[in-house]
Amino acid sequence: MLFVENLTKVYADDSKVLDNVHFTVTAGEFLSVVGHSGAGKTTLLKMILAEERPTEGSVFFETINVHALKPKYIPEYRRRIGVVFQDFKLLPDLTAYENIAFAMEAAGQPDEVIASDVPEVLALVGLDKKAWNFPSQLSGGEKQRVAIARAIVNQPDMIIADEPTGNLDPINTHEIVQILKKINDLGTTVLLTTHNKSVIDALGRRVITMEAGKIVRDDKEGKYIL
Repeated sequence: MLFVENLTKVYADDSKVLDNVHFTVTAGEFLSVVGHSGAGKTTLLKMILAEERPTEGSVFFETINVHALKPKYIPEYRRRIGVVFQDFKLLPDLTAYENIAFAMEAAGQPDEVIASDVPEVLALVGLDKKAWNFPSQLSGGEKQRVAIARAIVNQPDMIIADEPTGNLDPINTHEIVQILKKINDLGTTVLLTTHNKSVIDALGRRVITMEAGKIVRDDKEGKYIL
């Protein structure tokens, strides 16, 4: 599904943040990427999302050469990838329901599909009773559940979860990880970046470890080893 081939990124000050990164993600896989701050994880995600261009190498999403896309086609490509951020990025003046519906409206979904699908994803993340709460009325864990629901409502092929538990306590962290596992079990590919050792060790799924822009480990059923 995702093919990262010999990816290198060098900035104008000659700092090399990615150094010949190469890996493949198969459809339906759950892959975690770990590494200390500055290891290159964020830049790698920006490459996958076509937010930055590599100095060398390529990213293919199925048959799509991501960095060969014309600008007008990039939004269409990104709609195939749902993104979950550490800081939620919810619109404060919209309710949980409206935040999710807004993502569907932006994708051009008709009203009847929105009315059907938003309650379904709210139920999937356990927030069907808080559909009309505003973000200020939700806990951190609940906000992240809304963010996950928003990311999956348009049925993307892949979810990228960038440090989704970074601002959460251990109980909410566990619940968010369980939701991501459930989404993966339903067939969606998940790419997770995290600093959380307990999350990685509990998952027991494939783990790529990055250091100084390089992949130094790629373990099929990995632990957090740094």
